[in-house]
Amino acid sequence: MSNANQFNQPLGGNDMPRFAGAGTMMRLPQQATAEGLDACFVGIPMDIGTSNRTGTRHGPRAIRAESAMMRPYNMATGAGPFAKMQVADIGDVAINTFDLKKTVDIITAAYDEILKHDVVPLTLGGDHTLSYPVLRSIAKKHGPVALIHVDAHSDTNDEMFGEKIAHGTPFRRAVEEGLLINDKVFQIGLRGTGYEPGDFDWGRSQGFTVIQAEDCWHKSLTPLMEQIRSQIGGAPCYLTYDIDSLDPSIAPGTGTMEIGGLTTIQALEIVRGCKGLNLVGGDLVEVSPQYDTTGATAMIGANLLYEMLCVLPKVWV
Repeated sequence: MSNANQFNQPLGGNDMPRFAGAGTMMRLPQQATAEGLDACFVGIPMDIGTSNRTGTRHGPRAIRAESAMMRPYNMATGAGPFAKMQVADIGDVAINTFDLKKTVDIITAAYDEILKHDVVPLTLGGDHTLSYPVLRSIAKKHGPVALIHVDAHSDTNDEMFGEKIAHGTPFRRAVEEGLLINDKVFQIGLRGTGYEPGDFDWGRSQGFTVIQAEDCWHKSLTPLMEQIRSQIGGAPCYLTYDIDSLDPSIAPGTGTMEIGGLTTIQALEIVRGCKGLNLVGGDLVEVSPQYDTTGATAMIGANLLYEMLCVLPKVWV
């Protein structure tokens, strides 16, 4: 089907001022479940897994607010996702804001329900803990997945303050539970200080490819994405994008900033470089609007989620 009139459309700026109308992602229609959808936006408003600055519980709402300026067609890539797919905002997961371990199980159960439908969920975070319970559900449907992980931090700690579940541990837990195809895991943008020289080496020891931020400086990441696509091939793939992968001069609205980060141009090259992959889900995490005085961080997050939508397989069939 290619007739856009058959599918939900974002509310246009000539129909309702951009500062008004629905508070959904891109002012799309909202529905209670993922039934009948090809892709959906879903929020996980949590920050109880964070180790430094809080505020990511407000990330989904801020991302949705900043998405109001976005239009349906991607003028750079030619993608018109709302002409090819049925998309809606299905609201937020009702987490337990007092109990992180219960919240992890709540998230997995919520995504089990979402994935009963033939839908690709794109998640508005929320702290990075959420990727672990989402991947648990994704793996039930698709089996172990390839992973493109864009971040300043490896998030492969064994523990944080004696706890196994936190925003610095999700990919250690994912490996332990067999949720990932380890030799098809790519971590891009890692940087900053560490506790010991080998802080980024645990992933390498598991088969991950680690591309530190310094290896990305002053260059296009399009060639890197060509290599990543060739190595992932047709395997189901999950894309997780931590907004702190970007330099803090660009995206200050996050909890654990590190200098020397990626640019928005490189961010676009990474996400657009996922075209052709079998993306089965994605998330954008760690937007903390209380430190985002201009809204720029949430705006970047909204645009990157839209770019994820634009590279889903059904857009290009």
